[in-house]
Amino acid sequence: MIIRLGVIGCGYGRSVLVPAFRVDPRCEIVSISAPSKERVERAASELGIQRALVDWHMLVEDKSVDAVIVATPPDVQPEIVLTALRQGKAVFAEKPLALNLAQAEEMTGCALSSRRPHMIDFNFTEISSWKQARQILMTGGIGLLQYVAVHWYVESYANRMRLSNWKSSASRGGGTLFNFVSHSLHYLEWFLGPITELSSRLFRAPNDSRSGDTSVDMALAFKSGAAGILSVNAAAYLGIGHRIEFYGEDGALTLENTTVDYVNGFRLLYGRRPDKELQVVQTCDPEEQVYSDGRVLTASRLARKFLDWAEKDIPSPPDFQDGLRVQKLLDAALGSHSNRCRIDI
Repeated sequence: MIIRLGVIGCGYGRSVLVPAFRVDPRCEIVSISAPSKERVERAASELGIQRALVDWHMLVEDKSVDAVIVATPPDVQPEIVLTALRQGKAVFAEKPLALNLAQAEEMTGCALSSRRPHMIDFNFTEISSWKQARQILMTGGIGLLQYVAVHWYVESYANRMRLSNWKSSASRGGGTLFNFVSHSLHYLEWFLGPITELSSRLFRAPNDSRSGDTSVDMALAFKSGAAGILSVNAAAYLGIGHRIEFYGEDGALTLENTTVDYVNGFRLLYGRRPDKELQVVQTCDPEEQVYSDGRVLTASRLARKFLDWAEKDIPSPPDFQDGLRVQKLLDAALGSHSNRCRIDI
């Protein structure tokens, strides 16, 4: 059985999701859609995709398409996803699900009632070193967790080039909170369980006239009793990269990536009393050397789960309920910033 896919989006969809899904021989990408005729036709030609469409409705309503892969901005995604689900299509969507909580709730409700596969592209949890770190945490490797700190300081392409596009527009779902912190909120709960309280501040770089935030600082409390901070800056020239530190009663654990690849390059470091320093934990993942863009690797692992769901009816996270949870946390972060207050989740 070949699962026929249609891809909506010529940016991330073209560069990451098309090659990621093509790793699995159970699927065939039969169409691609984007608003620019010239761009979508060029993408279809270069990728060897049969149909290039300007109107995404035509792709979604095409009976030869079994599943829709959506790689669009958050302001566009809800209508596409809802239309696809109501057409009986399986849907693989981008994070965050939507611009606001009401839209995410409608999308999740529709996905559940449709009983069709629905997955969201939270891909950091597919990194092998992250899975090993989670196993150490879950088996008490550092004792009772007390504190977690996330520092993610990079310069995104949109900020480096000073682009005025959807990624720098708050009204379209751009900015650091939606583009970067949405990932962090998802993986923090994957590692540590529910966040019960947060307070946040959003900032724009001085003299930046664009509406999207460039940095976010957040204080967090978890149901377990642990506390944490999250600091993300997507306009950090020569920033330190992406670092997550876990501190427990009996040890410490760190994930760090100082490379320009968002996925490949993470090191896992671990120490437990009476160690004097953190030691590198050797992780072996031969697939990390296969792709020049690490996002293709992790997206291919999600793609495999999505296709398992479509072929064998085996549900798998991250699904739209995970996306809804993150949308609730994003909503709380925006409320905390606007009202200068702590928010209980």
